[in-house]
Amino acid sequence: MADLTDLYQQVIVEHNRSPRNFKQLAHPTRRAEGSNPLCGDQISLEVELQGDRIADVGFQGSGCAISQASASLMTGAVQGKTEAEAEALFQVVHAMLTAAPGVSVDSAKLGKLAALSGVRQFPMRVKCASLPWHTLRAALRAVPTPVSTE
Repeated sequence: MADLTDLYQQVIVEHNRSPRNFKQLAHPTRRAEGSNPLCGDQISLEVELQGDRIADVGFQGSGCAISQASASLMTGAVQGKTEAEAEALFQVVHAMLTAAPGVSVDSAKLGKLAALSGVRQFPMRVKCASLPWHTLRAALRAVPTPVSTE
């Protein structure tokens, strides 16, 4: 179990140091802003849709390692997916992050996103990890108001 925890920590550290899709898009179809006032996390997310498929996605912002790694992992996971597939992935990740201690969550189909599973052991950090996901959801739903974890 310690080896698995070490691996997850390495994935989070790597995605925080070298975030994937940390960029502005040339022609975004949708955008959303999100913040976590308790931790100071800020995220601007842009999505380029082709039909109902996420052709490109990028984020910018600042915050703790968990929020930045979560945004990086999320953008890689949803690129090329349909809006419905991204929503389904949101549901799985949200369940993983908010499951009660001792509740088993099947994270096998999450790939690298499983690295976020350790966050649920730290309730104050769940909002950090979920902020990018709620911001993506707001962008896909064209919600005009900024997302806040409070």
